[in-house]
Amino acid sequence: MTTIAAITQGQGQTAALALAGICLGQFVLALDYSIVYLALPSMAKGLALDTALSQWIVSAYGLMFAGCLLTGGRVCDGIGASKAFAIAVCLFSAACLSEAAALTGPWLIAARGGQGIAAALLQPALLSLLARYFPSGPARAKALSIWGAVGASGLVAGVLLGGVLTLFSWRLVFFINVPIGMLCLWLLRRAVTQAAPLTHHARIPIISALSGTLAIISIVMWLTRLAQAGLDDAQTHAWAGAAAGLSAVFFTLEALGPRPLVSRGLRCLPGLRTGCWTSAFYMAGVGSAFFLLTLLLQNEYGANTLSAGLLFLPMAAMIILGNIVAGKLIGVMSAERVLCGGFALGAAGLWLLALSATEGAPGRLSADGAFNGLFWGGMLAGGLGHGIIYTANFVAGLKSVPENKQGAGSGLMVTAQYAGGAVALALAVILLGLYPGETGYFYAFILLACFSLAGAAAALLSAQE
Repeated sequence: MTTIAAITQGQGQTAALALAGICLGQFVLALDYSIVYLALPSMAKGLALDTALSQWIVSAYGLMFAGCLLTGGRVCDGIGASKAFAIAVCLFSAACLSEAAALTGPWLIAARGGQGIAAALLQPALLSLLARYFPSGPARAKALSIWGAVGASGLVAGVLLGGVLTLFSWRLVFFINVPIGMLCLWLLRRAVTQAAPLTHHARIPIISALSGTLAIISIVMWLTRLAQAGLDDAQTHAWAGAAAGLSAVFFTLEALGPRPLVSRGLRCLPGLRTGCWTSAFYMAGVGSAFFLLTLLLQNEYGANTLSAGLLFLPMAAMIILGNIVAGKLIGVMSAERVLCGGFALGAAGLWLLALSATEGAPGRLSADGAFNGLFWGGMLAGGLGHGIIYTANFVAGLKSVPENKQGAGSGLMVTAQYAGGAVALALAVILLGLYPGETGYFYAFILLACFSLAGAAAALLSAQE
């Protein structure tokens, strides 16, 4: 809180309360992301779910979150960020209560889908509120660095709390979000009462929103099915056809319709276009390392859920440090150059992790069960690059976006993140299937490193424009 006070010095209590509430909102989103993974086996056992159905506890949330982000951003701009935030937090908390009370698998999965919709409104509202209270310059960069650091601490808290709360009941991993959400809402309401609300309103193009949402869901389902069953599977073909058809409808409406979901003026902003590409490369690179490392530690090195979570703590600490470093560097150089450096550092970390997964490498487990050399170097470098990228990417991508379009702009960037992550994970799973054992992880980490290098190139080109 003292850091928040330092950043908002001279801006009054309104900005301090707003930043505290915004950061707490990001904390809840990050906490929920990591805490559910650790509790998944207990949920499946408690509700008698098989492996295929239990995966939908995660997938239902992710699909609805990714599918509704564009619409969520547009709704946020249409009704105002403050109102969107309040609605999103209430829906998110209600969904968490429903999940905590779930008696059957379908009940829990449906509630997770509703929570994903709420998160798709909450994420752009958070970034839009940041732009509102910290319009531009070093103050916004510092606010974003604190916001990102608090989000990273939410990931750490999820790893720790997930293992502890599950010892008592898996239902607590959902219930814990409710009081945090209410505190978050109280902080923002205190801030909003002292600031004039936005007056911008806009109608939502329902057909474009629906076709865009269904297109994104179909694309994610196609990539997921492709990774699981390959090209010869009938469901893979069906999802590919649905994705192509719905995408064609969406892009036709966006190009020719009188009220596109993503305004034409927004698409013309070069910074936002580059921001969408770098967002995709971020999630396809360092953003997908968490998934691969979890599989590597548990499937190849025999780590249990809690010990695997503890091994992530140094990486999470470096992500927090990277957020802070980015906030300071942006004050002395362009966000694009900081972003380029973050991608390069992330690529180096992923390359070291790839080397650590090769047979006979010095980064493998030693005889006493300890990691060394390449593994820890990759974890630390990758984590630092991750934190730098996360903060610098939003500063660079959203700096030219008008305040009344921040919701749509941030929704577009986060949608690009999920698209990049879906592509990378599908390709990584295919590589793990083609090359069994640690060889598959070597190629998968190299793939992620290549995506990070592509992000560095995109950021460098943007810096030279």
